[in-house]
Amino acid sequence: MKFEAIINDEATELHINPEDGEFAINDTEEPYSFHTQPGGRRLLRIGHKLYKIDNVEFEKQTISFTLNGRWCSVEVRDEQDLLMDEMGFKTEAEIGEGELKAPMPGKILEIMVAEGDEVELGDPVAILEAMKMENELKAPVSGVIKSITAAENDSLEKNALILEIESRG
Repeated sequence: MKFEAIINDEATELHINPEDGEFAINDTEEPYSFHTQPGGRRLLRIGHKLYKIDNVEFEKQTISFTLNGRWCSVEVRDEQDLLMDEMGFKTEAEIGEGELKAPMPGKILEIMVAEGDEVELGDPVAILEAMKMENELKAPVSGVIKSITAAENDSLEKNALILEIESRG
């Protein structure tokens, strides 16, 4: 199975062969095993390293989780998503793409844009403090800031709407 994983705006092609327990990244093959424990913890073994995965949450193409206690977020696109993109079609996950929501519970430290501002895909638009770490949130699309629903010092739950961008193109 072919996937594309996007971490910190960097796309990596990933091939997973669950029958053989192997995966390949950048032409390097590695054995892996994956186990789910009672209570929801998942254990991923790659070679001789063991990773503990907890707090797994899915939203459209984004998977958020803790990896050995550290928050991670990965956008995953499968073969069908990649084919739809090549053909110029929007996937179901891209509908409503101009909404920026809190990826995890936290406090807004800074809103870096104002209504009416133009932003490009990936421009920083807000800073969210979560688990004593500052997370720079980026524009999910290029366009104009349509509305801002969160303010500095607001405490937000996961998936709370922060702002909306009217997409252009």
